Amino acid sequence: MAGAGGPVLDGERRREMADAFLAGGEHYHRVRPGYPPASVDWIVAGAARVRDVLDVGAGTGKYTQLLVGRGWNVTAVDPSRDMLAQLERSLPQVRAVVGSAERLGLPDASVDAAVVAQAWHWCDPAAASTELARVLRPGGTLGLIWNQLDVGVPWVHRLARIMHAGDVHKPGFRPPTGPEFGELDCLETSWRQLVIPEDLLELAKSRSYYLKAAASIRAKVLGNLTWYLHDHLGHRPGAVIELPYRTQTWRARATCHLDR
Repeated sequence: MAGAGGPVLDGERRREMADAFLAGGEHYHRVRPGYPPASVDWIVAGAARVRDVLDVGAGTGKYTQLLVGRGWNVTAVDPSRDMLAQLERSLPQVRAVVGSAERLGLPDASVDAAVVAQAWHWCDPAAASTELARVLRPGGTLGLIWNQLDVGVPWVHRLARIMHAGDVHKPGFRPPTGPEFGELDCLETSWRQLVIPEDLLELAKSRSYYLKAAASIRAKVLGNLTWYLHDHLGHRPGAVIELPYRTQTWRARATCHLDR
């Protein structure tokens, strides 16, 4: 995804890039990585009560499945019916709602925690903060999560450049939130995903840069990636590769609610 750690996207550009994910739910679910369980455990650490949880920009349910595993009542919101259809097939116990962070369509003070995994950079942070504070119960928790390729590893840094993986945060990054939320704390988790070269080609195809690119650009990306993995790094087809990730999890408590 583009823009997570770079210049702030204006509303029109943000919507244009996010539209790339309105379809292709099955492919996205198959090739995108999951998340480390430590992320969700840390978000709710110290919370007085967690029973009802909201997953905003839930997509196909990659983060949702961690929430379900804790036994909570989970509501998943996403603008893509296609993505939510995939989520409902794998997590039928989750309530799925078509909506956005800016317009959730949920009752006031109805959830104890809300998470936004790999999607906050597609949101209007001011409007989304106001809406999330509305549906959170007093003192509720907001979690913002990003999976990022660990570009501190040299070969992964070059891989990210070839794939145009723009969602690697620059040093000092802090996600913007509204005055409805208090100080942000951050947890960084390092982990590795086992993949094969073919998986990385499919991962490149799931990113917004590729999805919005012309056919000639797509062919160039895949050609460069094939050369890098097989000719330069020497990986055979089907060879197992340990792909390093760093997951950033940000946590804030709701401090106030707008008059209702």
